[in-house]
Amino acid sequence: QVQLEESGGGLVQTGDSLRLSCAASGHILNDYTWGWFRQRPNEERECVASLSGNGERFYYADAVKGRFAISRDNAKNAVDLRMNGLKPEDTAVYYCAATQRNPDYYFTLSSTYDYWGRGILVTVSS
Repeated sequence: QVQLEESGGGLVQTGDSLRLSCAASGHILNDYTWGWFRQRPNEERECVASLSGNGERFYYADAVKGRFAISRDNAKNAVDLRMNGLKPEDTAVYYCAATQRNPDYYFTLSSTYDYWGRGILVTVSS
């Protein structure tokens, strides 16, 4: 049974940085595709970043491109999301997700992912 757990969220000010981490347990996820999603109040869950299982393909939503970076630490069986230049509109619950589907590609649809963390709140004050 794969379990994912996010950490690193909290309250920050505009322009600050945060690093979210997602630790996996129950299985080694070295060749899994990872995704970071966020959900703002009354909005759909959206993919902000994804990393293909082979580590060669990255996806970033336009709203975070140049500010967020996804990376994987195989030794820790974990994936990080570094967030710089945070804005109030980045305020959301952030979720990590993983799937064993084709490791050559990243995926942006939430329905593609098999495993999810519980989510962690990031609040950016203006």
